[in-house]
Amino acid sequence: MIKIEADTLEDAYKNAALALECSVTELNSEVLQHPRNGYLGMFKKSAIIVVEKVEKQKPHETPKITPTEEVKEEIKELKKTTRVEEIAVTQENSISKQSKVNKVTSAIGTMFNHNIKPASFVKSKDKDISQEEEKAIVGIAKIVEKEINELFDLTCFEIDKIEVSAYDDETLLVEFKGVDAALLIGKEGYRYKAISYMIFNWVNTNYKVQLRLEIAEFLKNQEESMGRYIESICETIDSEGRAQTKILDGVLVQIALKELRQKYPEKYVVIRSTKDGLKYIIVNDYHTSS
Repeated sequence: MIKIEADTLEDAYKNAALALECSVTELNSEVLQHPRNGYLGMFKKSAIIVVEKVEKQKPHETPKITPTEEVKEEIKELKKTTRVEEIAVTQENSISKQSKVNKVTSAIGTMFNHNIKPASFVKSKDKDISQEEEKAIVGIAKIVEKEINELFDLTCFEIDKIEVSAYDDETLLVEFKGVDAALLIGKEGYRYKAISYMIFNWVNTNYKVQLRLEIAEFLKNQEESMGRYIESICETIDSEGRAQTKILDGVLVQIALKELRQKYPEKYVVIRSTKDGLKYIIVNDYHTSS
């Protein structure tokens, strides 16, 4: 008897059949945990089953699984853990919580699909913000801070108050901190990219400003990592007069572009794309006609 874990029950049965060198129809199994997709990549669960190969049985004889003591203990602990999680999830998914999730999903979907602000994001005229101040980056930062906190208050993430300030005359600095802030980054930064895309489209469309998004020091760490890589590129440029970076993803390509343009203002520094749409940067001399 063996325990199999996979993303779906179908994959679990297939893997079990391969492991026991038989067809799926020859398996006698018990499902210990059903798979669950979760929400925004969180609370995801895989499928877990215990199986054994069915020997040829006499007519009307029902095969019976006889797990080992070790597997019995694993099953007992798993069922105990699963029950506790189910109770916690049931309590968490109250009507008010679900209502909040629906609201924020609708808000995010509207912003992505239509590139406009949902009703809760309509630009407000706060009494303590004058029309003149609204036009300045500091005034915009106050408005965005108020509205972005209203949005993320609808989520189930435990984060501190989101701070929005003026990074420079044309850029807003948006900072996420708190216990669950790192969860907003996602594997390989995929959730960071989605949030960055969402907020940038909002603030750039409505306030004509740029965005610098910091989540749990993710951007800072990326800049430090890219800074070390840029040093090797600079050595090549200094010795050969030109260079080309490796394929860069998401925020890294913008970090590298800014860094190289600052270091080599006299050179041609531009982003290029491969046939597959992957990004890299080339640094070369400007071509001049004699």
